[in-house]
Amino acid sequence: MPKTPFVTKDQIVEIAEQFPTPFHLYDEAGLRRCARDVREAFAWNPGFTEYFAVKANPNPRLISILAEYGCGCDCSSDTELMLSDALGIRGEHIMFSSNDTPAEDFRLAHQLGAIVNFDDISHIDFYERATGSLPETACCRFNPGGLFQLANGIMDNPGDSKYGMTEQQLAQALTELSARGVERLGIHAFLASNTHGNEYYPALARILFELAVRLERTTGVRIGFVNLSGGVGIPYRPDETPCDIRAIGEGVRRAYEDVLVPAGMGDVAIYTEMGRFMTGPYGCLVTRAIHEKHIYKDYIGVDANACDLIRPAMYGAYHHITVMGQAGGPDKSAAEATCVYDVVGNLCENNDKFAVDRALPAVDTGDLLVIHDTGAHGHAMGYNYNGRLRHAEVLLRTDGTCELIRRAETPADYFATLDVTDTGRTLLARLQDKEN
Repeated sequence: MPKTPFVTKDQIVEIAEQFPTPFHLYDEAGLRRCARDVREAFAWNPGFTEYFAVKANPNPRLISILAEYGCGCDCSSDTELMLSDALGIRGEHIMFSSNDTPAEDFRLAHQLGAIVNFDDISHIDFYERATGSLPETACCRFNPGGLFQLANGIMDNPGDSKYGMTEQQLAQALTELSARGVERLGIHAFLASNTHGNEYYPALARILFELAVRLERTTGVRIGFVNLSGGVGIPYRPDETPCDIRAIGEGVRRAYEDVLVPAGMGDVAIYTEMGRFMTGPYGCLVTRAIHEKHIYKDYIGVDANACDLIRPAMYGAYHHITVMGQAGGPDKSAAEATCVYDVVGNLCENNDKFAVDRALPAVDTGDLLVIHDTGAHGHAMGYNYNGRLRHAEVLLRTDGTCELIRRAETPADYFATLDVTDTGRTLLARLQDKEN
């Protein structure tokens, strides 16, 4: 079963003439549609805010589009905070969710007035020592331990996770924060990643809503918001059904009405921190076949590599591939899969493979390939092994035109941090002479 790219063969050929492959391409129409759907799915909750997980895709152009729909930023480092600040997203439009946090990160979060999501009870004193005071609004991250499972089986193993506090620590932390003047408090949990179906958020919400009621009753601390974090998945494989965010929102609403409203907590705000769901399906990696090799297996070598998309190499993650073809040739996007290939990059690592034993139409050197669902944790996880450089990001606008939203790295970028050495200065001078 094929997946349909958000661009046609003619479009991708034209874009590739303007921007050399490989590059990440994003679908503005899809991003806007998703942000609108999320906002409408939780419109029943007046305080609802989606804090886009910046780690998923820290491109300011894309974050600005999401901000038009009321999205804030979920940041996890000082550089992500700087990015949010540069976009004018400050104060309680930032959720600072970090772990093992350096003092300088807390100081910047404090300066920007961010909501601080404390990962551990010991971080409260650490934060106050680093900044001189506690935040006006804070959140505490919950880890229930054990296994998290739904009717369809085990989803994840929170007990083996480094994140969050026990319920006892959570109660103590909230009591301390309230006693020390923090004005508004919430709770947060992330119990499973890339979930399928519509049951995860409603089940998590019920767990956290019941926890919020217990905490209010045992500590007397008012819970102002519940942060469901991320975890809503996307269909990487063509036979997977997309999550229905409206059904998910309705499931959370029913849990809210069942648990919080009878407890007199019908004013609690709902927050989410989705990254993958917001941008994942609306990005793809466009690459070109540059070699083929036939030994014990058949290989297609492309001009992208794991520096552009590490998920298959790191996790064995599946990303669907559509063979588009090339200028002047047939459109292969719906052609029958008659060959089996490993689709590989050029790193000196045998796991630099976008696909292993993948059935595809016959690929010719020069064909353009679309690697789907790279809009989250794609370019963001890039690196520079073998001296390979990360490539450009391009936005396909709603009017069909394209915008370069991040240029490709150059050798000068790669050598820039060596400018403290004689060798580094020599390299940079040679590159400058070459450009001139």
